[in-house]
Amino acid sequence: MKIISGTAHRALAERIAENLGQSLADVHVSAFPDGETEVKINENVRGEDVFIVQPSCPPTNHNLMELLIMVDAARRASAERITAVMPFFGYARQDRKDQPRVPITAKLVANLLTSAGVNRVLTMDLHAPQIQGFFDIPVDHLYAKSVLISYLRQRHPDTSNLTVVSPDVGGVKMARAYADALGAELAIVAKHRVSATRVEAMNVIGEVEGRDVLLVDDMTETAGTLTAAADILHKHGAKRIYAGVSHAILGDLAHQRIRDSSIEEVITTDSVPQAAGPKVQVVGIAPLLGEAIRRIHGGESITSLFSV
Repeated sequence: MKIISGTAHRALAERIAENLGQSLADVHVSAFPDGETEVKINENVRGEDVFIVQPSCPPTNHNLMELLIMVDAARRASAERITAVMPFFGYARQDRKDQPRVPITAKLVANLLTSAGVNRVLTMDLHAPQIQGFFDIPVDHLYAKSVLISYLRQRHPDTSNLTVVSPDVGGVKMARAYADALGAELAIVAKHRVSATRVEAMNVIGEVEGRDVLLVDDMTETAGTLTAAADILHKHGAKRIYAGVSHAILGDLAHQRIRDSSIEEVITTDSVPQAAGPKVQVVGIAPLLGEAIRRIHGGESITSLFSV
């Protein structure tokens, strides 16, 4: 087994390797003067099971291209199998034609990965689970639910007064899974998106008055959906408001919104390096990914990793 890291999130790759009792393979990744990516694998990978850790987080295009180049380098070095470990899969929101003359970029990325030589993809909490079907190669789709709920049970052992809330109708299935695992009630915030950065929350379906609330979502970039939902929940009498997010690609606007909101704590994973800041609690996924890699390498089932 060889574990290779790109530059997108080397700290996570190091934690995964440590969890497996391995060291990262010696790979040189830099840029030529004109900005082109340069990759050289400095050790033998012939006949090896290669795992390349590279979430396609911002800068998305750079990190994606770097991954494709590393895959090509490993394939031409006669690696036996190449698995792209992408805890965060960028472009996942562009999974359908919702307007005329727009691309289905998630399918394009799937094609690029397969054409480059990826034999398998390991990812976590895809924005649209059906993206697994865009690939003609195996996709192992893990869930952050297990690590987030483990933290929540330690931090908030009493869930008798807890309501899990989906910030939009599309996230109800995910919220229901959290509610069932925690033995909590379920509610929904019906929202209206005004633009890519502004969301106008509309109404609450369910009982939240006097209750602690956990907002759950697969990802947030601007925190517009989360903070708008938190505001309306606060107006409806919610007592303490938390958020559980699988991928927190937080920029300056998101940090400002979270600071100014009624959310007490955003609980997220370290799937991307941008997951940090005030009111943000980061939970590590290296043990989960490491165990998945160990089982894939050994030809074992990873189904049990889906349970909480």
